[in-house]
Amino acid sequence: MFDSVPTIDARSADELLAQGAVLLDVREDDEWAAGHAPRAVHVPLGSISKGELPPGVEQGSVVVTVCRSGMRSAKAAKRLRSTGADVRSLDGGMQAWAQAGLPVRRDGGEPGTVA
Repeated sequence: MFDSVPTIDARSADELLAQGAVLLDVREDDEWAAGHAPRAVHVPLGSISKGELPPGVEQGSVVVTVCRSGMRSAKAAKRLRSTGADVRSLDGGMQAWAQAGLPVRRDGGEPGTVA
């Protein structure tokens, strides 16, 4: 169903972020509040329109979408591809991010969890 959306693993995504890519977290507010990647931009999937870049994403940016497991982020990536954005979906979502040992934080900076 989402085979036209390129995916990326957590470590490779972290490397792209270090090079200036945007990590777009498309989970719901309660999931975000429980824990997220420190450099992520939060825009729930329902707020992402086909053909439009969401707030926090500039034209020409490399974008990595992320959700809990990878399904919603694939949908978001598909919507963003219609803008011409260079976008990938994080394979395995925040679960894979945490399993790779990458940081998960709450808004105050304290350790978070993947909800």
